[in-house]
Amino acid sequence: MSCYAGEKSNEMLDYLLKRRSLVAKKGQLVEPGPNKDQLDSILSAAARVPDHGKLSPFYFIVFEGEARGRAGDMIADIYAKNNPDQRDDKIEDERERFMRSPCVVALVYRARQAKHPLWEQMMSAGAACQNLILAANASGFGAQWLTEWYAYDDDTRAAFGLDGRDVLAGFIYIGTPAAEPEERERPDLSKIVNYWEQGAELNKGDDYNMDKYGIPRLGFEIKK
Repeated sequence: MSCYAGEKSNEMLDYLLKRRSLVAKKGQLVEPGPNKDQLDSILSAAARVPDHGKLSPFYFIVFEGEARGRAGDMIADIYAKNNPDQRDDKIEDERERFMRSPCVVALVYRARQAKHPLWEQMMSAGAACQNLILAANASGFGAQWLTEWYAYDDDTRAAFGLDGRDVLAGFIYIGTPAAEPEERERPDLSKIVNYWEQGAELNKGDDYNMDKYGIPRLGFEIKK
């Protein structure tokens, strides 16, 4: 049986070093999206992540075809209800949210009942999001991982069928790239890498703090 742990692959390393998200704007991620076999392969890769306790603390919701429009109608209705003075064109922008790519996959973190820490379960869900993007790229598609306001909105979460143990880790937009993505600035390793020595001051990346903001809250509350 072939085992890829410890097996050298310059191609894989080059792939990871060149990975780049595409912006999920209309016209950037176009048809075709992944077919059923491709999507099954992408989701299988997404689910193959480090997972302490074999808990699978996540699940997927796929939006394709007309379901994207129905989800957009729901988002627009909730947005209009919560923002009664908002302009009609802004409400229509909300309606088009899931039409920005042929396929949208929501990855939902679901806290499992186990002795294993919630933080470890969360990180496993985050790893599944990243694997999903990598697998989509490796299948020839562009992708972007977004949350946006409706990931944190109680009415929208309930309309999607989520309950108190569920957190929308993100929506992954997938489609065929309409153009090559532009590169962006990447982290400076000298600000975030440490080779430990007792008593040495750590580089914690505080250069990346945004002065006009405080430390953000987690964004949700886990309920038992």
